[in-house]
Amino acid sequence: MDQFPHKFNRNDVLIDKIETAFQGFFRLDKVTFRHPLFAGGISPSTTREVFERGDAVVVLAYDRQQDKLVLVEQIRIPALRTAANPWQLELVAGIVEAGETPAEVAQRELLEESGLTAQSLKQICSYLPSPGGCSERHTLFLALVELPQDQQQMQVFGLGSENEDIRRHIVSREQALQLLEQGAIDNAPTILGLQWLALHYLRL
Repeated sequence: MDQFPHKFNRNDVLIDKIETAFQGFFRLDKVTFRHPLFAGGISPSTTREVFERGDAVVVLAYDRQQDKLVLVEQIRIPALRTAANPWQLELVAGIVEAGETPAEVAQRELLEESGLTAQSLKQICSYLPSPGGCSERHTLFLALVELPQDQQQMQVFGLGSENEDIRRHIVSREQALQLLEQGAIDNAPTILGLQWLALHYLRL
């Protein structure tokens, strides 16, 4: 529950019209709306495009005994324009499908992308990664796992039916934070998850 004393809330938004501008793997809506102004009165009618791609789950898979965690590496074509490397180092993540709870998605994606099963699962937070243009909400989980001692076992995961080609990396907490400091990790969910771990690992 949002405890901040906002002047307005969701009930103050006046939606005039919602049109679907594009429907493919994702959807783009055109939303025409009005809203109250801080100085008083109502705004003129405004239209904004909203990228509708559903909600997602992010999983920080961490082994307390080894003080190590899982990063997965896969190609991200949208990163090609600005990232030094489109093969991104990320936390396990996936889209919430109809009828699934975020916790169910966390368990499913952890197995599909890293071959691991969570011993326990705890929700860390829920956040909007880009509310200026996208409705997507992320739920970040901590999954306590037992990582294999043999790091040379098969490290490639993902669903062939979804053309996934995912390489699993097991790294120390210090190494992951060093990669973050060096800018080798530059996607928001992974940055957020690693920063949370840096602040809280002693309590785990």
